[in-house]
Amino acid sequence: MSRLEKKIGPLKLTSLGLQHVFAMYAGAILVPLIVGGALHLNAQQSAYLIGIDLLTCGIATLLQAWNNRFFGIGLPVILGSSFVALTPMISIGSQYGISAIYGSIIAGGLFIVLFSKYLGKMLRLFPPVVTGTVVTIIGMSLVPSAIRNMAGGVGSKDFGSISNLLLAFGVIAFILVLNHFFTGFVRALSVLMGLIIGTIVSSFMGKVSLANVAEASWLHIPKPFYFGAPTFEVGPILTMILVCIVIIIESTGVFLALGKICDRQLTEEDFKKGYRAEGLAIILGGLFNAFPYNTFAQNVGLVQLSKVKSTNVIVASGFILVLLGFVPKIAAFATIIPAPVLGGAMVVLFGMVISSGIKMLSVVNFEKQSNLLIIACSLALGLGVTVVPDLFAKLPAALKIIVSDGVITGSLTAIILNICLNILGKKSEDVHVDAKDSTEYTEPMYAQK
Repeated sequence: MSRLEKKIGPLKLTSLGLQHVFAMYAGAILVPLIVGGALHLNAQQSAYLIGIDLLTCGIATLLQAWNNRFFGIGLPVILGSSFVALTPMISIGSQYGISAIYGSIIAGGLFIVLFSKYLGKMLRLFPPVVTGTVVTIIGMSLVPSAIRNMAGGVGSKDFGSISNLLLAFGVIAFILVLNHFFTGFVRALSVLMGLIIGTIVSSFMGKVSLANVAEASWLHIPKPFYFGAPTFEVGPILTMILVCIVIIIESTGVFLALGKICDRQLTEEDFKKGYRAEGLAIILGGLFNAFPYNTFAQNVGLVQLSKVKSTNVIVASGFILVLLGFVPKIAAFATIIPAPVLGGAMVVLFGMVISSGIKMLSVVNFEKQSNLLIIACSLALGLGVTVVPDLFAKLPAALKIIVSDGVITGSLTAIILNICLNILGKKSEDVHVDAKDSTEYTEPMYAQK
């Protein structure tokens, strides 16, 4: 534990936890807003969806941080509603009704919990050339969202205006100055301070509205099966199980990145417990009519930037999210942060995720042509699908779920190419020439217990 982490008191702990909440808040509330609109929910139902989402985000985060005998990876990770499940949920709800969505989510979560032991075996397919590529793709896939926010957010009337760009670049500059000239908690809280100062400046520019705060209620009571008892249809269940497996693959990349940042050698058992925690979180989402949950990559950049790796900070974030879920009036304050301010902070955070991926790739032997091909094709396809999401629009629905997300497309490309080129296609002369890094694909990424 660093000297910085030893000095964390209650106030500093809360501040660091709040910084993590702000980093993931936009993504957390975006999924319920999109789903609510697509399924034509009324204002009251949409408000419930946002409140219960924040509450279950908090509980899911606490489950993952609680490293016990049965579940929880014990890394500084934040869980939020998965974007991978967005399109399938809307499709299931439109075709089978909203009750089928939650039946399939419960079934998907149960599948992850029951089969976590076997899912843990897939870590043998994640040598550094794959993990570094996956983490880099995760960071790259997040960047377009940050850039759109810098300009003012999709649909804004002043998209790309000078004032929006000045705000965004001002926040970036402020965060960089704090990181370059200060140390300790000033540096650790640089992103939170950037968001606060940026919002204050925005208020003088007339870009901050308190309407959402005024309209929000003071208390939100969670209610199981708010939208009615779940129904279990074979088609939606199979679809959601596939989605949950994809979520686990995405989370695996985040676990590996954080393990590297925290100097912790993850074991197969760690991954099993991490998967079980995510499965429990997904079941929780189904019971309370929320969403499937996965580990948020944007918070990896914050851990890297702040240098604070304590899970106590994440526990604080979990409790803050639970509080926000119970008290929508407080939660609404986070929504006043203007998009350009949030976008500026996101550029720094998402860039740090990319940096983590590049750092992981630094141990790869680039003299091997196969490694270069794996990285090249995976990054190109991952970024390509992120920029052109309609690339696979004509594919069957079941297949489209797998490849319509850039992270998943790039990750699967890296895994498959590594199997074909570095494992099945490995030649004897390759082993002789590259014996110095043969562990890259002959030994698992994790340590065996």
